[in-house]
Amino acid sequence: MNAYVPEDPAAIRRAVRGDERALAELLQNNYAMLYRYMLKVTMHKAMAEDLVQETMLRAIERISTFKAKSKFSTWLISIATRLYMDEMRRQGRERKWQTAEQALQAIRFETSMQQAEWPHALDALAEMPYDVRVPILLKYYYGYAYEEIAQWLDIPLGTVKSRLHNGLSHLRKELKEDEDAANGIR
Repeated sequence: MNAYVPEDPAAIRRAVRGDERALAELLQNNYAMLYRYMLKVTMHKAMAEDLVQETMLRAIERISTFKAKSKFSTWLISIATRLYMDEMRRQGRERKWQTAEQALQAIRFETSMQQAEWPHALDALAEMPYDVRVPILLKYYYGYAYEEIAQWLDIPLGTVKSRLHNGLSHLRKELKEDEDAANGIR
């Protein structure tokens, strides 16, 4: 995967003015970061790939609307997050492309192929509903402000704070139970 490439304000300005080469470079530089984010959000490789592709298409279509009030990568994450939440709302429930366990097995396999460790927190996170998982990832993994999350998800600020609080409480409980079980404590 590509390493993070610092954003080039000149390339962004050129892309907004219609320079296709500059836009292609920006999208290529942000592809791996966006894919990793969507993989964590969806917990499903194929869905993450589809949403990243759709995000890239939307970015191409709407690059002229980018106002540089935030980083380009933040703009891409906001597009991807909205696409995912819209999909979930359309479904009325979390979409099951495969069973949740099959999807997690695919992600675990990919992680093991890269010789990376699978954090137990991801198992607990994967079991959460998408409307709780997404705010947790945006706040605690990517560091976005409550207000940004509320705007992206189109929910009240209080709802974001409530979902974060309840989600973290659930994660702490699950991780403590896992730790207790590993230590033989019941």
